[in-house]
Amino acid sequence: MGETKLNKHFILGSSSNRRLELLSQIGIKPNLVLSPKIDENVLYKELPRLYAQRMSLEKNRVFQEEYSQSIILTADTVVSVGRRILPKTMDINKAEECLKLISGRRHKVFTSFTLYTPHYSIKTNTTQSIIKFKRLHRDEISYYLASKEWEGKAGGYAIQGIASSFINFISGSYSNVVGLPLAELYRALVSIGYKFKNN
Repeated sequence: MGETKLNKHFILGSSSNRRLELLSQIGIKPNLVLSPKIDENVLYKELPRLYAQRMSLEKNRVFQEEYSQSIILTADTVVSVGRRILPKTMDINKAEECLKLISGRRHKVFTSFTLYTPHYSIKTNTTQSIIKFKRLHRDEISYYLASKEWEGKAGGYAIQGIASSFINFISGSYSNVVGLPLAELYRALVSIGYKFKNN
């Protein structure tokens, strides 16, 4: 297929290696990977889905002026129990708190992505997945904490690692839980005329 203008410069506005790997699965290699610097504090009574949408949009806006002729993809993934948004765990105590909270119960994962293009304005999509963890024994929690897979992860775990052995049930997109709902992203890119290549 011939390369279109929209294929010439693709920016991933995320420092997540997981999102970079997911994009490669559908044949996308960004020309530029940038890390957005925004205030990620949760607003008073803000619901998890709305928070994910707001973060995704705000991350995108950071780059739109400087890269107005590029495709810009940004995303945010939120893990929630009820109305409670679980943090990205940067210390072991928070990670333990999250694991104990989701142990034996269902929780939701929302990923919102925003796609900016010069000609098609902005598209935002939010996808929900539901996951149920087995009831975790304290030894399992200790084992997982020792792995350090929880570092920087929303909700204190990475589904593609050791935590996959704790999951009894998942409803919805698996890649959404990793960090990007690939089916939804693919459809959004096709709708703007993006040409996928095999090399």
